[in-house]
Amino acid sequence: MTDLQHQAHARSFGAVAAHYDAARPSYPDSLFDEIERLTGQQLKGATVLDVGAGTGIATRLLAARGARVTAVEPSPGMAARLHAVSPEIPLVRASGDELPCHDGTADLITYAQAFHWTDPNRSIPEAIRVLRPGGALVMWWNLKDRATPWVQAQEARLSATLPSYHYYGTMIQVTRPLDDYDLRLSTARLRWERRIDLDTVIADLRSKSYFAVLPAEQQEPALAAERAALLAEFPDGVVTEPYLLDVTVAVTPERR
Repeated sequence: MTDLQHQAHARSFGAVAAHYDAARPSYPDSLFDEIERLTGQQLKGATVLDVGAGTGIATRLLAARGARVTAVEPSPGMAARLHAVSPEIPLVRASGDELPCHDGTADLITYAQAFHWTDPNRSIPEAIRVLRPGGALVMWWNLKDRATPWVQAQEARLSATLPSYHYYGTMIQVTRPLDDYDLRLSTARLRWERRIDLDTVIADLRSKSYFAVLPAEQQEPALAAERAALLAEFPDGVVTEPYLLDVTVAVTPERR
């Protein structure tokens, strides 16, 4: 994907914010237990910046664990949805490449399904600057389990139909720039699943950037074909989606 295509995909989410908020997968409680284990910090009382917060799916869960969380979101459409759904959560319009925060003020900086939209050469130094000594940059991604036959079949269909379809599959390439910094790195992988109806599956697909960038005359036939294929696989209209939840934690030195 070229830089211009990457930017177009990044900008596409505002128009599909309602679908994103309603249909994107959430995160299991075990994720937040794992974050506490890997960072050595309790979320309760921690000062957290949730960057690329989107509509606040992860932000709300962090707040529910007792974190003092501020959402950081560059997209006007996504930020508006977050504020409409969760007006009690502090919100800043900005990106991870240029955080409007003082040095050494955050315990945790989190990226839920979002770090790959940043420029790591900017976002990593920015995170290190804003984190307190011993603070942590935490990134995670929900990835459909490709070992599941129907997921493999769906990927083949979407790859053949959509010009910019992408399946991340692994976060190694995304997180590799962390190796260039003095950080204590650790990773984890969790397995979980959700059961959703077919309408939610289609709404989730509408929220994906590779669908959102398409004009309607290309998008609707592709979604109709995908609905038909999934209905053949799941005649009762209920889909079990298996997820691998990849987590990467980078802890800054205790002293600088």
